[in-house]
Amino acid sequence: MIFRRLKRIAFIMMVSILTASGSSFAQSGSDPYDYIDISKPFLRKIPLAIPLFKNETGTAEEARLSKSSADLLSASLEFTGYFKILDRQAFLFDPQSDGILTPQINFANWTVIGAELLITGLYEENNGKIAMELRLFDTFKGRRILGKKYSGKTADERRMIHRFCSEVIQYLTGSKGVFSSKIAFVSTGSGNKEIYSSEFDGYNPNQLTRNHSITLFPAWSSDGRYLAYTSYKEGKPDLFIKNLAEMQEISITQKGLNITPAWVPGRFELAATLSFSGDQEIYLLTGSGKIIKRLTKMQGSDISPSWSPDGKKFAFVSNRSGNPQVYIQDMSSGKVKRLTYEGNYNTQPSWSPRGDKIAYASFENDHHNIAVIDIEGRQPLQLTYDSGDNEAPSWSPDGSLIVFSSTREGPSRIYVMTASGTDQRRLLVLNGEQTNPKWSMNDFNN
Repeated sequence: MIFRRLKRIAFIMMVSILTASGSSFAQSGSDPYDYIDISKPFLRKIPLAIPLFKNETGTAEEARLSKSSADLLSASLEFTGYFKILDRQAFLFDPQSDGILTPQINFANWTVIGAELLITGLYEENNGKIAMELRLFDTFKGRRILGKKYSGKTADERRMIHRFCSEVIQYLTGSKGVFSSKIAFVSTGSGNKEIYSSEFDGYNPNQLTRNHSITLFPAWSSDGRYLAYTSYKEGKPDLFIKNLAEMQEISITQKGLNITPAWVPGRFELAATLSFSGDQEIYLLTGSGKIIKRLTKMQGSDISPSWSPDGKKFAFVSNRSGNPQVYIQDMSSGKVKRLTYEGNYNTQPSWSPRGDKIAYASFENDHHNIAVIDIEGRQPLQLTYDSGDNEAPSWSPDGSLIVFSSTREGPSRIYVMTASGTDQRRLLVLNGEQTNPKWSMNDFNN
């Protein structure tokens, strides 16, 4: 079989996408279905066929929008790294004349070209409103394993397609994927370092801050409603917490440095490095900026906290042993252990949402590279090689991908790769340089 584990699922539910609405249907009496083992490194890509959709009315505008939706579906699922999207030129299929339902599909036409999964669609456009019916098939078993219906306005196309992508990935992996997440990053395109955000695939970048100064270290709250960051707009590095819906913010302006915020998972609290005591130490703060307690208590610089998914531990960078290394501190006991030993300069830790690994930037041989290590300090693995400086790793909400910045093409840009380091590709290109990416949780467009 092409997948490893078994899971019995009945998909009979209602979903909504803002103004768009959708319903689902599943194969009656369907058997348990194997799904992707996302913990397996260097996963074999599954051959997936996504032909053009069948058009209900046949108008030119419907055909244009229908092709756009099919292309977006292909690109979005390919982005995950799980699939090999097959070339439509090889398909023995005419979407307008051939069937798109189980009794009508000749599955041999799909297995002969190597397709193990197939998605077909029925598309209708009428006066600015669209309706889609999408189905996922196992070509070897010759049956439908997932079906969804969506309706809404043409502006809802991306939400509909990404909602279906989430359903597909949820079914095949047990995780929602990345399709309702965003990425914040720092860009110099305005002439200053400001924070921008885009959708998970780099689509629709927009500027979030206009401080006309140096702005750094974006950090999403778990619900995506707040963004914390550091800015020099008042003349020194202070922390700011912005309510993104209301575009209002508060400031944390302790004496000295106020940098590297990191939200506690599921709570309106964050850790950050403050230096008002004379030493750079990590403190726990409320979301309104009140200090709850000091977390680190060693002489030297302690910066860049990153929380475990359960909020019971955090990783951070300290030079207490001489050179910057990554450490882990337990919240209940206060005990600290050193995590990294290979290399003399390891910084920017990012704890995986799965809880098992930490990504970080390691400086060696005059270049920064991204590496990952398990939380016991075993099996460090370098993911980038011979490609400029690669820094600031941040995990996708399902732990399957890592976003980072790289100078491999000259100016620093934002890139993404799988958790095992494969499929490294640029996310977007803007004026200036882009650095310090931070991936949000899946709390947008729901």
